[in-house]
Amino acid sequence: QLQAYGGGLAQVGASLKLSCTPSGRTFSPSAMGWFRQAPGKEREFVAAIRASGSTVYADSVKGRFAISRDRAKVTVYLQMNSLKPGDTAVYYCAARSAVNQPIATTMGQRGTYDYWGQGTELTVSS
Repeated sequence: QLQAYGGGLAQVGASLKLSCTPSGRTFSPSAMGWFRQAPGKEREFVAAIRASGSTVYADSVKGRFAISRDRAKVTVYLQMNSLKPGDTAVYYCAARSAVNQPIATTMGQRGTYDYWGQGTELTVSS
């Protein structure tokens, strides 16, 4: 189980940081990622980071969002800057327990991850 924190209400242009950490178990994910689901839409990829530290971003958040990881705490963060109304969604974190790190082209796929958090809601208002 993963616990995501940090959502809430933000103004357009503001910054917010999400956190996600495992609860109830200890493991070393080979990759962790963030996805989001807006009302009435499919869950979509936001950003991911491999154990090696390499990152992948959705085009819609490149240059605004930054994913990072504290390996000691097995925590992944999503720093979100220059927020837009289109960023309004429930944000889910995910982790991959398999030993092998995913290739870059699969880091945005939901099937790459086998552990999911419960989601934290972000609303961006103008």
